[in-house]
Amino acid sequence: MLGSTHGTLTTDFRARVVACGEQPAPGAVHGRAAGEGDRDVSGRPLYRDVPDLDRFFRPESVAVVGASDAEGRPNTGITRRLIDWAERVGARIHPVHPTRTTVFGLPCVASVADLPEQVDLAVLLVGDPLPVVEELAEAKVKFAVAFASGFAETGERGAAAQERLAAAVKRSGLRLLGPNTNLNAFERFRDDLDGPAIALITQSGHQGRPVFTMQELGVRLSHWAPTGNEADLETADFISYFAEQPEVGAIACYVEGLKDGRAFLLAADRAARAGVPVVAVKVGRTETGARMAASHTGKLTGADDVVDAAMRQYGVIRVDGLDQLQDTAALLARARKPRAEGVVVYSISGGTGAHFSDLASAAGLPMPTLSPAKQAELHEWIPPYLDVANPVDNGGHPVGDWRGRKIIDAILADPSVGVLICPITGPFPPMSDKLAQDLVDAAEQTDKLVCVVWGSPLGTESAYRETLLGSDRVATFRTFANCIGAVRAYLSHHRFTTGYRSPFDEAPRVPSPSFRKAQALMRPGQQLSEHAAKQLLRAYGIRVPREQLVTSAAAAVRAAGLVGYPVVMKASGARLAHKSELGLVKVGLTSASQIRDAYRELTDIARYEDIDLDGVLVCQMVERGVEMVVGVTHDALFGPTVTVGLGGVLVEVLGDSAVRVPPFGEEQARDMLGELRGRALLDGVRGGPPLDVDALVEVVLRVQRMALELGDEIAELDINPLVVLPRGQGAVALDALAVCR
Repeated sequence: MLGSTHGTLTTDFRARVVACGEQPAPGAVHGRAAGEGDRDVSGRPLYRDVPDLDRFFRPESVAVVGASDAEGRPNTGITRRLIDWAERVGARIHPVHPTRTTVFGLPCVASVADLPEQVDLAVLLVGDPLPVVEELAEAKVKFAVAFASGFAETGERGAAAQERLAAAVKRSGLRLLGPNTNLNAFERFRDDLDGPAIALITQSGHQGRPVFTMQELGVRLSHWAPTGNEADLETADFISYFAEQPEVGAIACYVEGLKDGRAFLLAADRAARAGVPVVAVKVGRTETGARMAASHTGKLTGADDVVDAAMRQYGVIRVDGLDQLQDTAALLARARKPRAEGVVVYSISGGTGAHFSDLASAAGLPMPTLSPAKQAELHEWIPPYLDVANPVDNGGHPVGDWRGRKIIDAILADPSVGVLICPITGPFPPMSDKLAQDLVDAAEQTDKLVCVVWGSPLGTESAYRETLLGSDRVATFRTFANCIGAVRAYLSHHRFTTGYRSPFDEAPRVPSPSFRKAQALMRPGQQLSEHAAKQLLRAYGIRVPREQLVTSAAAAVRAAGLVGYPVVMKASGARLAHKSELGLVKVGLTSASQIRDAYRELTDIARYEDIDLDGVLVCQMVERGVEMVVGVTHDALFGPTVTVGLGGVLVEVLGDSAVRVPPFGEEQARDMLGELRGRALLDGVRGGPPLDVDALVEVVLRVQRMALELGDEIAELDINPLVVLPRGQGAVALDALAVCR
């Protein structure tokens, strides 16, 4: 039986992966401009400034370049809308057109250089915004919006034009929204609604319309950023800005492609630190969706499993539909922090309660059984033959007296209850009217969340339109699924942000001594042999079996004596993968004659298959545990990623894996294991002992350190199988494959 070579698991991630080395990080820059210590060991930023967008959303002066009042011109309608908007927000507007002296009765200047004052915002209604950018820089304009299309969304020529525009903007010092955007930032926002607001970010203006129209249901909206092609300002900039606005209760996003993976994670991290929920639709789950997203915005769409994991890693709540986006964002913006996580379903129908409870339980909502004392209390007002354990079946909400409100108050008074959900599948006046009013009245007197599902297809009933929607203390939904999804997101968000520790604060900034050893093993553009790949693992303290590389049968026999019988023999070569399929692995060898025969057979197969070998490995045979895989791949959007899953020869068949984007800490490493369908195998099955999960977590974190330090040099790393032994005995990498970039 093998013992662990790692000793006691270090639980402090910072101590484990940061304090180990003295050399400056590759690509690190000194001074506050980039910030000494503002880059991790890979050279990627750990901090990003938040743009001051106050004057973009609330400008005092606006220039409209290309303004028009000519009948039938597209710019005419846009100019009129901007003038109306400026009047509403109290901004001074200055039309700019080379041949006009007035536009809609306002004085018009011929060029940006002729503006009577320094303006905050320039709206560019011109086909080619590039020539105007330098003029705006000379005039010290802070922000510009480019509506023109025909850029990266159209193909290579458009992408090249967008690159030229982005470069000019960067030189100018102004900040640009667009191109290929619209007027959504200058909509008419209702100013008569109270409470926390939703801030909206969309790359497609039309896709944000459902969230915007929620104002008509009493949900406040504070901002709308239609980012378009994001030549400069991007989704990450607006998330960072909105997270610091006191009126913003939640950020709702429709994302087609992310411009910069690290920038997005830093923005999501900022929102998590502030406790501001981010809810996002991210298209590109399928190959077709990814292709359409790229054609529309011209940006890179990352591999969806990585995008999904990265969002989850930083608390971004990903939803699929626009209806889910609006319902989830509205709930998270307005609901107070939960007092407890227990969910109770209260229904006027036993069938409705059972149906909803099935769905809620399947979705993972915690549904505690109410205590015998609480059930006895509820039976004071509910007939004893009805079940009130949870769900609570009232058999018909009382209409003629005070009992209905007593029931609701009693449920909400239970300390295990944080959420009360009442599904009303259809209107049944006067019972449903009285129930709706009692729920609203109770919600006004509690700091716990009260949700109602109004299932009527009409939605014209006064109980819904006036009573429920008239209250900002009741969260009202139209479907079971949206209610369950939003409540799950609400509980998950507060669980995630409670005690949140940013992984960027603990990310390693200097290379470890392991880095120097590993660099000597790198062979750019080549695949390493198994022997070299295992040396790479050893450099980072990842345990491998005792083994020797030999080049003769006699040396193999001597090596077996040193390693200890029984042994495994494997061919080792720089371009050799899937050795088992080629018959290049021999297991359980127990004698010198078997060693000599195995050596001869392995080298014969290699010659027949025209495979160059650097030798044959004679390896210690490890008692079998659970076979896992841990690896590194390079994602085009986020860079190096770390994967863990069930391993062995069926790794591709099982497809049971979880992925994270470095940097991450021990808690996230353990969460990765929790996502595996086969997680229970690590706890011991069929009477077997529990396995060394701590050692597995340690390997994941050490591989992460490799990903951070060598991620731009390693195209692929697979440790498969990594055998996890019984608790206290460690984990051993039996095989490894490494491909250098």
